Amino acid sequence: MSSVTVATQPRRVLADVVPGTLLADTALVVGGAALVGVLAQITIHLGFTPVPVTGQTLGVLLCGSALGWRRASLSMGLYIAAGLAGLPWFAGHASGYPVATFGYLLGFVLAGSVLGWLASRGNDRNVIRAVMAMVVGELGVYAIGVPWLAVDLHVSLLKAVSLGMTPFIIGDCIKAAIAGVALPSAWRLVDRTAKH
Repeated sequence: MSSVTVATQPRRVLADVVPGTLLADTALVVGGAALVGVLAQITIHLGFTPVPVTGQTLGVLLCGSALGWRRASLSMGLYIAAGLAGLPWFAGHASGYPVATFGYLLGFVLAGSVLGWLASRGNDRNVIRAVMAMVVGELGVYAIGVPWLAVDLHVSLLKAVSLGMTPFIIGDCIKAAIAGVALPSAWRLVDRTAKH
């Protein structure tokens, strides 16, 4: 009698292609934080909400999936810590404590962790599963960001959704699609290179 078992062992994430040394891991963590910081400078302020449209969530999606959950958590934590300490790489060259939007930054840590875990289960290997993982990651950002916004602005959760989530859905779908195509494409390139 044979039984079928489902593999639950973690698989490599893209960052695991780099030889695992402390120096390499540090460079990956810092590089991930820097990518989010650079993409945060793509900023469009909307007049009706304190939450801007930014490119930083694309960085979170890419870093979370590529780095794996441990490195992604450290990278997003570094992004927050350095910004709080004064490095002007929050949205629109801001630094310090962004009161209304701080929940979104905390959501980056959750999203990076979840995406890294999903990638270690192979969800970054094909486009459909990768896009679905990216959507889950974005929901992780909103899961902390929107309630934080509601508390800070003293509005209902429904109002916070209309201010801090609904206006960004189309852009987030585009970011999920970009990241969802980029990760499997990177894996194909890695696999092709390994064969030569």
